[in-house]
Amino acid sequence: DPVWELFVDRLPPTVLINVYSSLIAVPIGIVLGIFAALKKNKWQDHFISTGVMIVISVPSFVYAFLIQYILCYKLGWFPLNMSKGYDYFSLKMFKSMLPAVISLSFGSIAGYTRGTRAELTEVLTGEFMLLARTKGLTKRQATTRHALRNAMVPIVPSILAEVIGLLGGSMILERLYGIFGIGELFISALNKKDYNVLMVDMALFTTISL
Repeated sequence: DPVWELFVDRLPPTVLINVYSSLIAVPIGIVLGIFAALKKNKWQDHFISTGVMIVISVPSFVYAFLIQYILCYKLGWFPLNMSKGYDYFSLKMFKSMLPAVISLSFGSIAGYTRGTRAELTEVLTGEFMLLARTKGLTKRQATTRHALRNAMVPIVPSILAEVIGLLGGSMILERLYGIFGIGELFISALNKKDYNVLMVDMALFTTISL
């Protein structure tokens, strides 16, 4: 079927952008969340929490415009649009993807930071942490062996849910950066009223979400 062939052709850029974004956002967000929780109610915590609120309040396409203007246009570090071709793992292609990846990462980093801080803060005040300390564990040992393990239980599923959100957000970014992925295909089909492509695209996103 030509429609499915079109989707197979457009899928790799979308998947790679979301994977790269997650690889950047997950470790940074979790580390910032842990740091904020350990520094609860101190200036570091207030600074990170304020930054998270600001970042979450701004749509990803705003960061896309700023990155395009500053990093791509003014400084010339990256190309304005993604390179054409199918060599997705080349250095040139990776560099051309970075502006979209960075734009997509901002909201995810803020989300992971907020979630990790909330969960770890709650776990650190639990009775089992007091028990661990009375058994002779240092604060670092109790945090790494018990608190982090328990705090990660709700965070790990949220990572999967965040990937679904990234797929939706990447639609606009693919359009802005000229990335020929399934997000850009959806916007194009919407403008052209190509209902066959729209239905397949919606079915694909629904299947991934489920």
